[in-house]
Amino acid sequence: MDFKNVTLEMSLKPFRDTSEETARDVCRHLFEQWMPLLRHAEQVSVLLWCSDGSEVLDYAGDPDAPFEWARYIGRANAKRPAPGDPDGVALWSRSYLYCDDPPTFTYGWLKRLVAAIKEVGAQVTGLPVRVGETFDPGPEFAESSFKYERHPEVCAGTTMGEGSFVCCYAQLHGDDRPYAGFPDGIPEGTPFGTFFGRQCQHFLSDLGFDYIWFSNGFGFGTETWALRGVLFDGRRFSAEPCARVRRENLAFWQQFRAECPDYPIETRGTNLSTGMDLSSDAVPLSEIYRGGFGLEPPPNSPWAAINGDFGIELVGWMSHIAEIPGETFPFRFYTHDPWWLNSPWLDRYGREPHDIYLPLAVSRIDEKGAVRTPTACQFLTADDSYGRLPDQVPNEVIAHILTARRDGPDGPGPLVWVYPFDEYHDWTFGPEPRLEEVFFGDWFMRGAVSHGLPLNTVISTRALRTVLDADASRLAGSILVSPVPDADGAWERALMSHVQAGGSLILYGPVLRAGERTLEMLNLRRADALSGEFGIELASRPDVIEPGLYADRLAHHELLSAGGVCAVPADGSDPATHVLASMRQDAESRVAALWREPSGPRRGAVAWVRGTVACDPEKTGGHLLVPLDPRECFPAEVLMRCALGALGIELKAELPAAAGGGGAEFELWVAAHSDPMLCIARRRNGYFFSGHCPDTTVRQHMRFPQGAPLFLGLDALLVEGRSTYVMPPAWHRECRVFIDGQEDGVVSCREQCSSEIGLERRLLVRGLSDATVRFYPDTGSEDRVTMLRDPRWPFVAGDFLTPALHEGPGGRWLEVEGVSGDLLISW
Repeated sequence: MDFKNVTLEMSLKPFRDTSEETARDVCRHLFEQWMPLLRHAEQVSVLLWCSDGSEVLDYAGDPDAPFEWARYIGRANAKRPAPGDPDGVALWSRSYLYCDDPPTFTYGWLKRLVAAIKEVGAQVTGLPVRVGETFDPGPEFAESSFKYERHPEVCAGTTMGEGSFVCCYAQLHGDDRPYAGFPDGIPEGTPFGTFFGRQCQHFLSDLGFDYIWFSNGFGFGTETWALRGVLFDGRRFSAEPCARVRRENLAFWQQFRAECPDYPIETRGTNLSTGMDLSSDAVPLSEIYRGGFGLEPPPNSPWAAINGDFGIELVGWMSHIAEIPGETFPFRFYTHDPWWLNSPWLDRYGREPHDIYLPLAVSRIDEKGAVRTPTACQFLTADDSYGRLPDQVPNEVIAHILTARRDGPDGPGPLVWVYPFDEYHDWTFGPEPRLEEVFFGDWFMRGAVSHGLPLNTVISTRALRTVLDADASRLAGSILVSPVPDADGAWERALMSHVQAGGSLILYGPVLRAGERTLEMLNLRRADALSGEFGIELASRPDVIEPGLYADRLAHHELLSAGGVCAVPADGSDPATHVLASMRQDAESRVAALWREPSGPRRGAVAWVRGTVACDPEKTGGHLLVPLDPRECFPAEVLMRCALGALGIELKAELPAAAGGGGAEFELWVAAHSDPMLCIARRRNGYFFSGHCPDTTVRQHMRFPQGAPLFLGLDALLVEGRSTYVMPPAWHRECRVFIDGQEDGVVSCREQCSSEIGLERRLLVRGLSDATVRFYPDTGSEDRVTMLRDPRWPFVAGDFLTPALHEGPGGRWLEVEGVSGDLLISW
């Protein structure tokens, strides 16, 4: 359960003067307030946001020289007022000093601070203490004459306006100013990687730092926040620059490491995903990971904190950890923002822990089949925009971190995303580029997760092949979710072996390059490709909603969705094929989603969703694609949840009837609606559900192959055999009991005190009516479980049932049938 490392990030704002006493007092407060978490760490790190990294660029080796530091609130290098702010008073238009008389800091003072952090940290925590330095490529945190006056040529990125972000593979013009690594000045044409690497080597070693943090996508392309880039201009894709950009990006890492060979590198990564970065900016992540550059992979992005977009956060993170450069990867949580006058835990999240429980349910499966979870935990930041270190935040956050860690996955989730990490690189840099498909895949999955697909386990295609070659049934308890594989390759064979071993599979994406075996398995053939507007016909409604919430038309834009739709049934009379959704255009019809029942005793069910990125193709100039209004265009990403329901996991949302009759209330609900988010972790044979409800009036209906799930501590309203809940904005619940055969009623599952020597736990299930109860016992406790019908104190005598023990790919469970009334489960 312990983290290998916990990182406390902080600015210099808490140090209100340059005295040794202040430095030690602040450090002592910092470590003491986080001690309840640090007790569960093997190492503690403090990552200092001294400036924006310009203190490294400007460093000339003089300990008495002052440096520009991040003493501002608001944008430090604003060039013009932000839109809608004619007087230039907003934080995005200008900066404000965080206090009336901020101190002046020198490099010598910073060296003494680094030493004090290590000394006080070791005294308070008893742990090894590291201190890191940060480099940010953008204009936000501190004024930078290097980036925006002396060497603007390195700022090729336009993320925050023209010439706003440093491009890692830029070249410098010459100057005659002395620097620590270049005492005679910078020669014309010096690669930025060479200059920055040499400056880091001097700065880090002279001042006692232990590692460097690359912030905001630095090292990973030019446009590290935007969906556009050198390959995608918002209107078309061009593979022509791929080879050049790949070469230049890799050259940065080689040049940096030639000058700064040994200091560890930790990375923020981009705000997007592997596929998004490849298709827009040709970021060669595979070669960066495998180049021996000594870096840590990126943590989860801050999109959940910024705008609540968990789809991009979870999909982006899983795509970045499907393969990793070593054995470790970090999780990051936003407690305070020291620059923009917000403290996410207190305001953006409203003290709700959804951005803790959802990402900490994420895991990766390695090539040995082992489930891996984050090994490090990072907090941006310990101090707020005024340099305060409020105890409230660690006091509240730590308990959720420890609970999420305790309940984190030790097995694959019900869904496992098969991520084509290597294939996406081949489709970008290979002889026949397929940028549109790389772009489509991750953007579509972003929408699917945003619309409630419970995806939180990832495995790369490379690891999948290795795992299934060793044991084809290894993942039979999970539904694999994968893009359509190319014909006659190892990826296709691995998916086939999973299905033949009894596992289920959901494929998504175009079938233009699908093999005959895949098409035969899906009962599909290719017809002429169509695009544009379609009518959408559904076999069943994806959610329990009023008419008008989802449009009956679908807009399929080739640009965002990897071409047109071309699939039709190969055999329209096949009784095993069930079309879930069709797209109709004039007299033509194409399959949007289908599923097929198993055709043999060990074969699993399969489903396919063509996939449409239901976003506006005219709005590609920002950071993220903008979803279309679901009242005007059907959100095709919802079909992934329809396919999941056909394979046995039904997850439906219900708009309350009070708001469903139309009028202003209904319109307001539609405008603000976002589907409930869900992640499901398997831990010690149990199920741990974590969710986020942007709209807390929505009811959630759930049913799994083993029955309706009963969340510990809650009441479930059964509706047609599904358990129904109304949940808060953030929730996390254990589930070990599923019931089947009971269509309605109110059923609950509550923890009880054991009150008996030798017992660890007791659960009381109430409200049963001729139900089949399936109980998933804690690993190793199967032989100690008792089930007492209609229990009476002191629970040592009565109608004890004899459960049947079952074992399947999804675990071991104890089952009793025909139970009415109450049932006490003890072990």
